[in-house]
Amino acid sequence: LVGELAVQRAVGQRVWEEAKPANDFARFAPNLKAMVGLSRELADAIGYVAHPYDALLLQYEPDMSAARLTALFDDLKAGILPLLKRIVDGGQPVAADFLYRTYPAAQQRAFALEIARQFGYDLQRGRVDASAHPFEISFTRQDVRMTTRYQENYMPGAVFGLFHETGHALYEQGVDPALTRSALTSDFLGQYAVGGVSFGTHESQSRLWENQIGRSRSFWQLHFARLQSYFPEQLAGVDVEQFYRSVNRVRPSLIRVEADEVTYNLHIMLRVEIEMGLLDGSIAVDDLSELWRAKMTEYLGVVPPTDTEGVLQDIHWSSAQFGTFPAYTIGNVMSAQFMQAARRDVAGLDDELAAGNYTPLREWLTANIYRHGRAFSPEELLQRTTGEGLTPRPYLAYLREKYDELYPV
Repeated sequence: LVGELAVQRAVGQRVWEEAKPANDFARFAPNLKAMVGLSRELADAIGYVAHPYDALLLQYEPDMSAARLTALFDDLKAGILPLLKRIVDGGQPVAADFLYRTYPAAQQRAFALEIARQFGYDLQRGRVDASAHPFEISFTRQDVRMTTRYQENYMPGAVFGLFHETGHALYEQGVDPALTRSALTSDFLGQYAVGGVSFGTHESQSRLWENQIGRSRSFWQLHFARLQSYFPEQLAGVDVEQFYRSVNRVRPSLIRVEADEVTYNLHIMLRVEIEMGLLDGSIAVDDLSELWRAKMTEYLGVVPPTDTEGVLQDIHWSSAQFGTFPAYTIGNVMSAQFMQAARRDVAGLDDELAAGNYTPLREWLTANIYRHGRAFSPEELLQRTTGEGLTPRPYLAYLREKYDELYPV
């Protein structure tokens, strides 16, 4: 089974790479059917009680199940959909044309790396390079590398991409040296050499540094002038409030990786609901194009004109990565819980952050999360750190507070 999956993943990814630009889902469908069948076999081999998705989730998110995930999504939808509707119906335009001017890659790199080092990334134990898609990879806690993608006609992609990967890197560099290369540090997929309780927990740190910190008003009130010093012509006539609003604007979009904070999790829910249906047999591969369009209309009010921008947009299914998408939403939820706990424990934390002192937050995260490696399950880590298990309440409160202010009634 492992051998068959390896072969099908290699073939499937190649076919997907051809099918996506050609807008040809029919070309990819036979490979996807094969991977769904093999994934069902894998679920049977691992074992489950209630739903085959439970077995696949176990590889990435210990403590999580299809039923628990569905309940989490229901709570999130109940909070996010009314907020999104109010914002869209309000029709308040946000200027962002200045984000699409020409921004030389060298200056983008210089600014983003400057911030990454202020966050605490140790360049003596890593390096930063360019790639087609941002990622972090660690070989040991002494060799933690990051990449980002530079688009000279859209500056935020590289900047926030590196903020995001810095969160992953801080987790890796912060693991207790005594745990390095031990049974308490090896990741299921081998992508992380030393740390990470789960994919979702790791994602909570990238989301925390990218969004909770890097997209906050206080962050840009401090750092916007520095960004302008790198791009004086491109940002001429733009003030900090305009910039802050531009990088936090809400608009339903077709592409997951381009989604804003309010709509992003709806993209994840759509994918996870489809994955569950594929695995339990309630959804057929041949129906995916139309089902995708229907769910995009239901959740986001936009319809992809092609499968390239719809069911074919992500690489995940081409390599049978069923069960990985939930980590993105779990990470968002956990990031808000951790920030709430940090504010509880660290006196004056917001004042320190506003002054550009990220050490108190990083030290709190290191003491409570990073240093433990994989010593605790996600639920144990949350209970130890926040006093409760996974809950969307702090995350929904964060979204409401931030976006009610950005988009007042």
